[in-house]
Amino acid sequence: MSRQSTVEKKIDKFDPIYHNRLVNMVVNRILKNGKKSLAYRIFYQSLEKIQQKTEKNPLIVLRQAIDKLTPKLIVKSKRVSGSTYQVPIEIKEKEGKILAIRWLLESSRKRSGPNMQFKLSYEIMDAAREKGNAIRKKEEIHKMAESNKAFAHYR
Repeated sequence: MSRQSTVEKKIDKFDPIYHNRLVNMVVNRILKNGKKSLAYRIFYQSLEKIQQKTEKNPLIVLRQAIDKLTPKLIVKSKRVSGSTYQVPIEIKEKEGKILAIRWLLESSRKRSGPNMQFKLSYEIMDAAREKGNAIRKKEEIHKMAESNKAFAHYR
């Protein structure tokens, strides 16, 4: 019998306006230097811009973008008897979602534009239409996993 009690899983919190966990995950990744209110303002303004451009529910557009960005496979380096191989590994849905959000924000920060709201909204709309740098990143990862399928037995 173990002496340690089981650890409860942390439940992601909801955001104040949409009461959505995905929104909260994105806002927490936008966050820089602990300025959460600024991160919320940036994100909500980008959702308003999406609403104006597409005339659809911005949460549905965001969910489509994240679903299309979520990878099924990634490659990890494994060192086997002196040589390093890129081994394709299947990942869990939550891990994939985290990667998708990271790629989305990374590519929106690199994008040219007047401010972060503009860049983020256009990157989300591009990802929902399967365009943009974030989608290219996902396809690149999948190509690497496909080409290194021969090393899958090193898992």
